[in-house]
Amino acid sequence: MVAGDLMSRARAGDGEAFRELIEPYRRELQVHCYRMLGSFQDAEDILQETLLAAWQGFGEFQGRASLRTWLYRIATNRCLNARRSAGRRPAKAWDVPGVEPPEPTQLGEIVWLEPFPDALAEGVVEAPLGPAARYEQTEAISLAFVTALQLLPPRQLAVLILRDVLGFHADEVAAMLDSTVESVKSALKRARAGMQYRRPTTDGEPRPASDAPAQEAIVARFVRAWESADVDALVALLTDDVFVSMPPMPFEYRGRDVVVGFCAEIFRAGRRFDLIATRANGQPAFGAYLRTPTGIRYGTGLYVLTLTCDRISAMTRFDNNVLASFGLPRSIPSP
Repeated sequence: MVAGDLMSRARAGDGEAFRELIEPYRRELQVHCYRMLGSFQDAEDILQETLLAAWQGFGEFQGRASLRTWLYRIATNRCLNARRSAGRRPAKAWDVPGVEPPEPTQLGEIVWLEPFPDALAEGVVEAPLGPAARYEQTEAISLAFVTALQLLPPRQLAVLILRDVLGFHADEVAAMLDSTVESVKSALKRARAGMQYRRPTTDGEPRPASDAPAQEAIVARFVRAWESADVDALVALLTDDVFVSMPPMPFEYRGRDVVVGFCAEIFRAGRRFDLIATRANGQPAFGAYLRTPTGIRYGTGLYVLTLTCDRISAMTRFDNNVLASFGLPRSIPSP
């Protein structure tokens, strides 16, 4: 009765009733847009467009599908339009003063990737899924997974997220995309093959839980090694095939020796950092603050770690413009 009253009031133009109806879905829609677009800022923009479109068209909502499904239809198609119409951001040139980067192992394709704050995903990754879901929600927000998604064609990307991540039925997805069930099944088959090819393997080694003592120990050792520029301690923390990327710069490094050489080059330039812990994409993360002779420490970026067993298997470094999304300052005053 309460929901019915809110529906009637919202259809009559009551904005407060509309906000109360859609509020339970806001966070999960934001995460959905992020998976679709790979960019936190783009996801926020498209979420606002989605909610505005839903408000403007709410009088036409007849309830043939659930409100949640209707909102996902709007959000998905807005994301698809954004991917088709907007040129992707260009790669950024190397801009670390005093550091000459080693030759990269490869140049990354997904330079627009941004991290997603764990604080904004609370309650979403624990939400119940539809029967068709194949991925754990914590895995489906990881940087490796989101990066692999961005390499799929837009329609395949949408179908895989709606079917395998969120668990919508094939007929529901077909209705959302104005397509057929056969087309959805075909796109899903191709998307699964693409994900299987692109996603990195971990040889079956489990990632430690976020509250596991093992993870806490790795994180503490990394902080000590990085803040003290201790290359030997860092070496002991890395897997043999550790991977480093740094969007929007395309430079990527794979393999412990080359990664250690890259980190040593940064430390040789005299750059020393303090780290502030946070979490991104279900993974440990740190705001990095460069120490200066004045004592003020300036935020240079955000590091996100991927852990495999008792080692670090990947580190992604993002520009300092993402710090505000995590509630982190741009600078820290003298102690």
